[in-house]
Amino acid sequence: MTETTQLDGPRFGPANGGTAEALVVMLHGLGADGNDLIGIAPVWAREMGSVAFSSPNAPFPCDMAPFGRQWFSLQSRDPADMLAGIRTAAPLLNAFLDAELERLGLGPDKLALVGFSQGTMMSLYTALRRPAPIAGIVGYSGALIAGDLPDDPVTAKPPVLLVHGTADEIVPFGAMEAAQAGLSSAGVAVESIGRPGLGHGIDEVGLGAGAAFLRRVLGV
Repeated sequence: MTETTQLDGPRFGPANGGTAEALVVMLHGLGADGNDLIGIAPVWAREMGSVAFSSPNAPFPCDMAPFGRQWFSLQSRDPADMLAGIRTAAPLLNAFLDAELERLGLGPDKLALVGFSQGTMMSLYTALRRPAPIAGIVGYSGALIAGDLPDDPVTAKPPVLLVHGTADEIVPFGAMEAAQAGLSSAGVAVESIGRPGLGHGIDEVGLGAGAAFLRRVLGV
């Protein structure tokens, strides 16, 4: 895989044209890119006009398709292999988060991560191991790849909202229950919403729940 040392991607807002009071960073899934989630930003900005949104492209070309990006390879679904890939990408994501906070003059308490699928896996791993807690994490259709490991302990415990379709054909619905159990055991406050009949995607109810959670944890 060819590594990109500095992440970048589309940005949106603040929609009110003023100084950003908070930052939401959106992490896409396998085979997509930053454009995949940034389209949610104008919808959420109707209620969060003072929030800036960033949606970085994952650092590696997708190795399972001739297009798109990936945070780590999923050719092997062995949790150890997936964790190794996440650990490789996490420093690149952390550098991006730090640079965006500096650019906007914000502290970690005004940062939230929103992930979809593989982006949720990255969000949960990375945010729980930053030196200071961020405001919160919204994870759609994802999974917890690593809980509180002896050699890789949880250092921050931001609140988490998990949303998952009961008919998800890519990441099984049971992954949400497993993630909730793992996060709770690490002392992380978790809320979860199951969406009946929804496949691997985000519906209007999930978008609304995500917006409400972000407004609450960011104080906007």
